[in-house]
This record gives sequence, C-alpha cells and structure tokens, in this order.
Amino acid sequence: MKKNIVLFVLFILPIVAYLFFASGVNSFTKLPIITPKVSDLGDWKGLNGEKVSLNNKITILGFSGTEIIKNRGNYFNLNEKIYQRYHDFKDLQFVVVSPLGTETEVKSVLASLGTFTDVSQWHFVFTTPQEIKSYYKQLNLKSNLGNDLGTPNVYIIDKERNLRGRKEKKEYKEGYSTFHPAELSNEMLDDFKIVLYEYRAALKKNHNATKQL
Repeated sequence: MKKNIVLFVLFILPIVAYLFFASGVNSFTKLPIITPKVSDLGDWKGLNGEKVSLNNKITILGFSGTEIIKNRGNYFNLNEKIYQRYHDFKDLQFVVVSPLGTETEVKSVLASLGTFTDVSQWHFVFTTPQEIKSYYKQLNLKSNLGNDLGTPNVYIIDKERNLRGRKEKKEYKEGYSTFHPAELSNEMLDDFKIVLYEYRAALKKNHNATKQL
C-alpha cells in the first residue's frame, strides 16, 4: 500500500498537475483580445513636449486623473511589481494619460519614483478632460472612468494596439488594479508574461530573436 502511494506521488500526481495547468484558461499560449485596434495617442505631449505612440510597443496604459498625488501609492505598487522587473525591455513602455494642469503633480510623483528607479520608460501624456473621456470610451471597457478622470486600473496594449485580457465569464479581466499589489503580482504578471512569450516565440520562429524582449 505504501509503495503504491509513493509511486502515485512520484509519477501520477505530477502528470495530473501538469494536465490541470496545461488546460488552464491562458496556459501561456495567447492572451485574448478585449478591444482590437484602440486609437493611438495623437498629438498629446509628454512632460518634455515629446510625442508618445502606442505603435510597435507593448504598453501598460493608465489614467492618472486629477488626484494623482492622493493615489500615488498605486504607481509605487505598479513600479515595484511590474515596472522594475521589466523596464529594461526596449519594446515596453508605461504610458499614463493625464489631465492638462496636473504636470506639477506628475513631476512630483516621477521624482519620488526616480529616487530608486530609472523612470525613462514612464511616459505621462497630457490632454483635455473631454479628450480623455473620448479616448477612454473607445476602449469599450465595462468599467467606468472616475469623476476625477482617473482609474486605479491599468491595461495591457500589444504592439498592434490591441487591448488584451481575459474574456472568460468567470474570470473576465480587462484591466488590473494598481491598488491591490496581489493582483499585480498574480493576474497581471501572469497575463503580461503571456504577451511577452507570444512575441518571443514569434521572434524565434522568424529567426529574428533580439534582446528587445
């Protein structure tokens, strides 16, 4: 009897575990598209007057709103759980859409992050409240933008400007809450790795692997 139990633990259980995880929703193959071909950022400018585009970049997209100082902890969570680990990838950027008039507050948050992080891949772009509302609307999300024009959620946009997430009813996920570090460490990190894996696999298939991803 004991011998059978040992054999089960050593041989059968690992196979069962593998089949269970391999049949999972995402299983590191392809993360579904929630909204295809979202709009680019147009002529919106960053803190230094630079233009930022979503084209040909994997983008973590956020909306800071007018209360960025109040909610700065969310950016520290995202910075710690995702940004610091992956910001060296040249094909990755973190873009936050912010209302005009919040430039001073944004500089303050970036300065705080910059005390222990290279913030070169953080990009805040500024535009009017109406343009922020219109841009958010075309993302076709179930969740709403807050009255302050912000949201604690961030979104994964692939290089073709498709918003990616989980479409299954039981665990639908269109964005990831920066307010909850555990969600960043688990659901978001898992889904983000899938997108990276997709591009790495494509590069290897085309015999064009680079250090960008």
